[in-house]
Formats: sequence, structure tokens, C-alpha cells
Amino acid sequence: MSGKEEDIMLKLTSNEREVLNKIKGKSLLSSLVSSTGLKQVEVMRAIQWLGNKGLVETNKVEKERYVLGENGEKALKEGLPEKRLLERLKGKKITIRSIQANPEQFDIERGELNFAIGALRRKNAIKMDSEGVSITNKGEDLLKKGFEEQKIISDIKEGKDIDKNMLKDLIRRKDFVELVKEKDREVWLTPFGKKVKGKLSKIKTLERLTPEIIKKESWRGKKFRHYDIKAVVPKINAGRKHFINETINYVRKIWIELGFKEMSGRIVQNAFWDMDALFVPQDHPAREMQDTFYVKGKREVPSKLFKEISRVHENGGKTESKGWGSPLDKNKSEMLLLRTHSTVLSAITLSQLSEEDIPGKYFTVSKVFRNETLDWSHLFEFYQVEGIVVADEVNFSYLKGFLSQFYEKMGYDKIRIKPAYFPYTEPSAEVLVYSKEKKSWIELGGAGIFRPEVTVPLLGREIPVLAWGLGLGRIMMPYYGFKDLRDLYRNDIKVLRRIKKFMRV
Repeated sequence: MSGKEEDIMLKLTSNEREVLNKIKGKSLLSSLVSSTGLKQVEVMRAIQWLGNKGLVETNKVEKERYVLGENGEKALKEGLPEKRLLERLKGKKITIRSIQANPEQFDIERGELNFAIGALRRKNAIKMDSEGVSITNKGEDLLKKGFEEQKIISDIKEGKDIDKNMLKDLIRRKDFVELVKEKDREVWLTPFGKKVKGKLSKIKTLERLTPEIIKKESWRGKKFRHYDIKAVVPKINAGRKHFINETINYVRKIWIELGFKEMSGRIVQNAFWDMDALFVPQDHPAREMQDTFYVKGKREVPSKLFKEISRVHENGGKTESKGWGSPLDKNKSEMLLLRTHSTVLSAITLSQLSEEDIPGKYFTVSKVFRNETLDWSHLFEFYQVEGIVVADEVNFSYLKGFLSQFYEKMGYDKIRIKPAYFPYTEPSAEVLVYSKEKKSWIELGGAGIFRPEVTVPLLGREIPVLAWGLGLGRIMMPYYGFKDLRDLYRNDIKVLRRIKKFMRV
């Protein structure tokens, strides 16, 4: 016996030994479960361990077998419906109308009646004329010899192989015979496995030491099973947060370390805070149903602030703006909607600041909703990274500095700013970062400095407020290797278990 064989045998568990002894030729997993008396999971685990040791090889197979349905089981016990009908026709002539009117008198279900009559006619077992239905000589012989279909049903019950051509008629019948496909696994010994199996009885091992073994000294002449430290063990999936939540927490950490305070607020807002306070005109296309999710109900607006913002929309109010030329419609302002951007929280926060709170820096990572057409780059529900900086001395250079810091910590070391238009910022900009994966510049958010039409009514005076709103999904995609925003929410358990943690530096 070679040292390798002995080493392997000393590592075999009792279940591995049991399964190894039962493998003959190509054995099926299901047959090994029956022959060993072990549970299926125990046999599967033993086969896996034997495979890791190079003793067996396996192959997936798919078996087809036929099983009896409810009517098939009944026919097995009570006979086929056509047999029961034929027995009641002996020595009688019954009209087809009376049979159809009350098939229960022949112990046949109504749904089986026509099939039974048709089967008997094909076998020339009955004769039908104007006087009625009667049994023929062939029918008499059939009752004596027995129906071939009855034997087939018995063979199916016993698990015997059946010619598929003989099953066609039975399969067509309701709840008689069904084809079931079962997955199984073939297992066979490798040449090395055959050697080990042949010498298995020469080495006996003990799985554990018990008081009884010590008292009887039955351990003498035996060896204790060795631990197999190289064995493949089942992977344990530890609990963890969803990778999107991990990323959100990381983003929070970035802004908090930069001295920002977190904003929070309701998902359902009225149009006053979501649109009016941000100088979005009430006839702006983005406010229409095709872009915004409106919900039932209304919410009151702060009366004093409503008047000031209404004047800004009408004629610019205390700013040098000319406004949009019309006052606010209060009914439209009170309409409820799912917030279309997290900038609504910035507006509410600005309205609550006092002079003592300035300068101040605020951020939020919030879910927003837009009535977008769903595709690889657009979702109707997504997270937005929002930030504002309120201070007399800040300018556009500060804005670029904050954004550069953020994107660098998110893994993007190249950033560009290009001019853009937003109703509530001036100047406005789109933020582009260089994607190493795509080797091109991609747009990941909007930014700018709030217009006086926003800051004057909310803060009481004109003061620079840096602002940005960045789509978190697009920022995350390259890190996780996604090419479609929809993949972020697939919730495939396999993907969730193996996906890496968000660990930028």
C-alpha cells in the first residue's frame, strides 16, 4: 500500500466509506441514497469530498419517468373506464343516450365517457346501431385476456421501462399518466478510487473517542481518522448591508469629513418647495405629468414666503430679475408630488437658516423620482447626492474644489466643468469625469450657484450658495462593473453575495 493511499484512507469519514463501498460502475445519486440509507444531503456531501480527494468523478444527468395521475391510480385499483363500461354491457343493449345521460351508473366520470366509448370502438369491442350499444365477441375476448393499457399502468406503478409509443393514448387522457423530468447525478470510481476501495478494509479508523471505547479498549489496533485540513467546506455567507447602502454610507463619510451637515426630509413634497421656491416657472414642461409623479391631496404653503416667491416669479421682487411675468397659482403650488430632485431639501434648509448659521455646508443622499423611460442609463427612482455651501466669500472655484475632492474620493481623478442651463442656478454647469473603463468623458451631475431669485426670498438677502446634484447610480457603475443602471436593483442573491465592498480611499 502506497503512502498516498494510506493517507487518503485515514482521512475518509464514515459516510465517505459507506458511499465508496456502494459505488458499482456508474451509480446514480438516487440509488446510492437508497443503498446506503443516508440522507440525500449526506450522500451529496460525501461524493463532493470523495471527488476532492480524486476518488470519484461525477456527471449531471436528466432522467424521464412516467407517473400515474389521479385517474391513473383509480384505474389501477378499479380497472380502466372502458373495462368497467364493457363489463356492464355484457348481455345488455343500452342506448347511447341513456349512457350519456347518466354515466355514473357505469362508474365512469362524464369527462372519461367519450374517450372510453371511442377506445372500445377502435378495438371493435362494442357495436353501435339504432337500437343501442352492445358488446361484441372481440369485447368478450378482451374482458377475458385483459386490456394492454391496464398492464402498462401496472408497469408504470412498479417503475418498469415502458415503450413510449404505447403511452400516447394514456398521456392524452386527463390525469392518467404524466411525464416527470428529474435531475440526477452519475458517480463512478477513478482508477485511484478503485485502488483505495479495494484496500479499504485493511485500515479501520475511529471517528471519535468515547468512554465506552476507552473502557473496552476497542481502540487498540485501530487508527483515529485524520482531519483533512485541505477539504473544501461550504462557504458561509456573512450578513452584510446591500452594496448600495454601503456606498451611501461611504458618501456620507466623505461629506461629513469635509465638515458638512446632513439634510433630511419628506419624499412627498408640494410643488411649492420642489419647483416654485427654486424659481421653476409654473408652465415649465418638467412640471407636467409626463415628467413628474403627482399624488392625491394638497399641502399648505407658508403664506409669507409664498407671497415673496410669488412676487419674484411675477416681476423679480427684491432682485434685479424681471421674473417670469406671472404670479404663482396657489392651487398648483399646493399640489403633492414625489420629489423630483433632492434640491427641494436644500430650499427648505435655506429657508430655516439664520445669520448665525452662515457660513454653513449641507448635504444629503436622497431617493428622488422622475417619470423617465426606463433604459440602461435612466431610472424612474434613483439616489441623488445633493450639496450646498452658504458663505459670503465662496465662488465658482470653491465649487470646483468641492466637486474635485468628492470625485477623487470616489475614484475619479480627472474632472471637467462645462457650461449648462438650470432654472435655479447661474452660472450653471455639468460635471464630467474621465472614465478609465470607457476611455471617454461622461456626464455625472449638475452644479452651479443659486440665482438671487432663489436665495433672496429664502435667506432674506443675496448671498452666494454653491449647489450640486449628482446621480449616485452612474458614479457607482464603473466601480462594480455594471454597464446598465437597472443591474443595481436586480437583487440577484449570487451577485449580492460576491459583490465587493465599496472601499475607496
